[in-house]
Parts: sequence; C-alpha cells; structure tokens
Amino acid sequence: MASEYVKKLREDIWRLVEPVLESEGFELIQVECLRMKTRWIVRIYMDREGGVTLDDCSGISGQLGDLLDVHDLPPGPYTLEVSSPGLDRPLVRDKDFVLYQGCDVSVRLEQKVEGIRHFRGRLVEFREEEGRKVLVVEMGSKLYQIPRDLVVKANLIYRFD
Repeated sequence: MASEYVKKLREDIWRLVEPVLESEGFELIQVECLRMKTRWIVRIYMDREGGVTLDDCSGISGQLGDLLDVHDLPPGPYTLEVSSPGLDRPLVRDKDFVLYQGCDVSVRLEQKVEGIRHFRGRLVEFREEEGRKVLVVEMGSKLYQIPRDLVVKANLIYRFD
C-alpha cells in the first residue's frame, strides 16, 4: 500500500491538474506516483468521449509539466507520462464502479475476503448500504460482497471474443 506521503502527493497533483484537464474537455481518470532511485514517475490517465489521441497527450503533457514545475510537485526530478486509460481501464472513483457494472473486472484487496485477495469476475453491482460502499463481484457461480474500502487496485478486463 502507498505511503501516506505518496497518497498526499497523488491527491495534491489530482487537485492541481484536474481543472486544467476539464478546461480542455478531458476527464482525469487516475494519478500514479512512483518513486524510483533518482526520480519520480508521475502518470496521468485522462479520457474523453471519442477517445484520446497521441496529439492530445502530447499537448496536455506540456501544460501539466509546466504546472507541476511551478508548484514543485513532485519535489525533485520526475518523468511525466500522460495517456489514455487503455482497454484495461483503472476503476478508481465510485462513479467508475457504477458506470462499469456488468463488465469483467480484476479487483485486488488490502486483505482477504472469504479467503480471496484477488477477484476476477463480473462486477454485478456497486451500492451503499448502512454507510458502507460494497462491490458485488460474480466469480464462477458465486457472488462476493467486497467492501469498497478494501480495494487497493481495480481495473476492467477486456475480452477479445
């Protein structure tokens, strides 16, 4: 699990770049921050109706790089990568889980639920009950109720059939 520092860094970068992306007609999907030996890698995933082109990524990358430099985020040297979420799109926000109900997903958890830490199946439902957010994933013929707060990583699984 990411350190508190990395989590805060991601949140700070999210708050900084989201308005820029929205003003250009894009939706911010995910921010990843990885610490390497001598530099950071910052990955920004964006999307919009009709998709994202290489020219879109290149143009936005320049704007976001300048913005991150001015705010010294992340501190020190970094490499900025801007791209579309791809076929295995990450599911990060609650609205992602709602939007992709009925799709095949991969869900990794912080701790096991019913003896399982990595689920691969169909996202049947996302709901809130008694103040708790729950994903319902069908794996095989069984339905699993997964607390949203245990999800470390989730993404779509694209089937080529």
